[in-house]
Amino acid sequence: MSAPISIVFHSGYGHTQKVAQAVAEGSGATLLAIDEQGNLAPEGWAKLAAARAIVFGSPTYMGNVSWQFKKFVDASSAVWGPQGWKNKLAAGFTNSAGINGDKLATLHSLFTLSQQHGMLWVSTGMMPSNTKAAVRDDVNYLASFAGLMTATPADASPDEMVPGDLRTAHLFGERIADVVRRFN
Repeated sequence: MSAPISIVFHSGYGHTQKVAQAVAEGSGATLLAIDEQGNLAPEGWAKLAAARAIVFGSPTYMGNVSWQFKKFVDASSAVWGPQGWKNKLAAGFTNSAGINGDKLATLHSLFTLSQQHGMLWVSTGMMPSNTKAAVRDDVNYLASFAGLMTATPADASPDEMVPGDLRTAHLFGERIADVVRRFN
């Protein structure tokens, strides 16, 4: 039996994968990696078909999803025609080196993908850490509502990611799982 939540993602350097893992830990989701050629294995497509919620994840490169993720998006047109993902829940996340890094443009791309498929979007549902006392390690320090945003310095390894961002990812996963239960 497939998990009710699947996370389909591309990770160029391992950072987005680390975020995907944190979201999966919070949600109990199945991870489905898009390979370096932009392909998702056939069994991955079957797991997406069986999922009740699909979480999309991509790094932000040049203000948008990676080309590998875009190849997956274009391939999803085979699902779009028969409306295979209609009324499934959807959510999204992205990582880039800059605090802003045009991540919202990537989240808008993931949102638009979900809307093309007739899906129902789940936001972060988290208040921002936006007081004078806030520190970079706080939950939702990047103050994103539309989807999960994380930022990792360009010279940092995946093991050096900000713990607060990974905690935010875990809580985002918990929210997605909660919304799936509410729609049961």
